[in-house]
Amino acid sequence: MSQLNQDDQEMPLVAHLTELRKRILRCVIAIFILFAGLFYFSQQIYALVAAPLRAYLPEGATMIATGVASPFLTPFKLTLMVALFLSMPIILHQIWGFIAPGLYKHEKRIAVPLLISSIFLFYAGMAFAYFVVFPIMFGFFASVTPEGVAMMTDIGQYLDFVLTLFFAFGVAFEIPVATFLLIWVGIVDVAALRKARPYVIVGCFVVGMVLTPPDVFSQALLAIPMWLLFEAGVICGSLLGKREQEGEEDQGPAEEHHDQPPAPHP
Repeated sequence: MSQLNQDDQEMPLVAHLTELRKRILRCVIAIFILFAGLFYFSQQIYALVAAPLRAYLPEGATMIATGVASPFLTPFKLTLMVALFLSMPIILHQIWGFIAPGLYKHEKRIAVPLLISSIFLFYAGMAFAYFVVFPIMFGFFASVTPEGVAMMTDIGQYLDFVLTLFFAFGVAFEIPVATFLLIWVGIVDVAALRKARPYVIVGCFVVGMVLTPPDVFSQALLAIPMWLLFEAGVICGSLLGKREQEGEEDQGPAEEHHDQPPAPHP
């Protein structure tokens, strides 16, 4: 009898692991299919990513490859990362499909917009880095290059640098989602976040100072959007609190009426 109960308790765990394996396999297949379709254009993809730097290289200067296999491995790595970034909607959809059965109905109504906004904000952060930050950053680097020094960047080091910034800006643009989740779960409230606003602003500029060149304009390009995104998360959290309060007020009279004892019969 005890052996039967043990098997009954293990079956749900086995089923969960099987479901998790199936969804991980789908994510891997999606990444592989995208990578296979993009690999033929790997050289063009790298040229596109390197365009912000190449625009500021001195006349006659080019990017260089110091490693023997770098001309092949660097575009290969970039194409793999592009396939991973493009498959994020599929990956998040599989994550959602795995955790959705364990959520309540009201949690699902909030989780779906959070997933969609997370994807949008991550891509928005990468686009902001490529179209706004990179030109200003590489223009600054080119302007401070010492006289007599040829600005010729290694393609592998450049790729590592831009991938770090892509990831950093993508994660930084997730601040509204993170702020909303902190309020929704109950770790902090809106009032505490508003009191901490000065520290948040200082923290945003510290992050901007670490991730961008040492000029005030480039630091502000990251710090100000992070601060505004934090404020957007606080606003969304306050709207959530108002809706929950209104819902409790609407249910209050009905519950009180339900708890009243029935009137005695004459």
